[in-house]
Amino acid sequence: MAGSEVSEPTVRTLIDTSRPDLFGRGSGRPIRVYDWTPALRGDDRPLVVISHGTGGSGRDMGWLAGPLVAADFRVVSLDHHGNNHVDGYHPQGFLFGWERPRDITFALDSMGGADRVGVAGFSLGGYTAAALAGARLDRCIIGAILSGEVPLPPIEEFPDALQQLQSSTPPEAWSAAADDAARDLRDPRVIAAFLVAPGLGSLTTRESLNAIRIPVEVRWGDSDTTNPYELDVRPYLDHVPHAHGSEVGGGVRHEHFIEPLSPDRADVRASVAADAVRFFSAQLA
Repeated sequence: MAGSEVSEPTVRTLIDTSRPDLFGRGSGRPIRVYDWTPALRGDDRPLVVISHGTGGSGRDMGWLAGPLVAADFRVVSLDHHGNNHVDGYHPQGFLFGWERPRDITFALDSMGGADRVGVAGFSLGGYTAAALAGARLDRCIIGAILSGEVPLPPIEEFPDALQQLQSSTPPEAWSAAADDAARDLRDPRVIAAFLVAPGLGSLTTRESLNAIRIPVEVRWGDSDTTNPYELDVRPYLDHVPHAHGSEVGGGVRHEHFIEPLSPDRADVRASVAADAVRFFSAQLA
C-alpha cells in the first residue's frame, strides 16, 4: 500500500504538563498523535510508533504507516513539539532532540496496555527510536555544541536555531540541557527499532550503543549528505550488538525518504516500508 492510499488517521493532542509549551500557548507540551488504526476493544495487535524527521510531521509518514497498517499492525505517529511544520519551529525543538523520545514514552503511557511495541523513525526520528532502545548522547559534545565551542552542522529548515537559543536562554540552561541529553531514555516496552537514514549517530556514546539489547534494523541512502553514512549511520551499525542494515539503492538522497518532496522515488520508500513490515513481523510476533 502506498502512502497516498492509506486512510486518513484520526488525530488527537496529548498534553504533557511536566514539560512546557515552548510557544507559551498552553499548560504543557502538546504531542499530536496520528492514529492510523484506532484501537478496537480488547485490541492485542502489536503496536508500531513512528517518529518523523526534523521539521516534518507524523502525517507525512503515511508511506511507512500504510504498509504496516495493511500488515495488521496498530500504528501511530507523532508530531514532535517545536520541530514540526504544523505548529511551527522553535530552536529548542530542533536542538533538544532528546525531548522526542520522551514524547513517545508519554504517548505510550497514555495509550496503556501496549506490551509489544516497535519504534520506527526517519532522520532525527531514527535517533529518537535508537534513544528508546538505549542510545545516549555524549554530554560533553552536546554541551560544546550548545555553547558554540563545537560547530553545529547546518540545519536547512532553521539555520539560525543555535543563535536564537543562545540569545534567549542563559548559559546555565545550556548546561542543564546537556545533562538532560545524556540521560537514559530507554523505554522497556520498546522491543524492536527500525531506523531510516538516522541522525546523531556521531553524538552517541559507544558504551550506550554497546549496551542495547533489542534488535535494530537500519536503512540508508548512498548519496545522503544530510546524515552521511560514515558520520551518522555507521556508529549504530558498528556498536549496537544486534544491529543489521543495508543501503537502499544507487543515488538515494535524504529527501527521497520525504514523500512530499520526492514523489518520483516512491520505489525507495515502498522498498524500505516492505523491509519494516518484515522486520516488525518477525520481532513483534
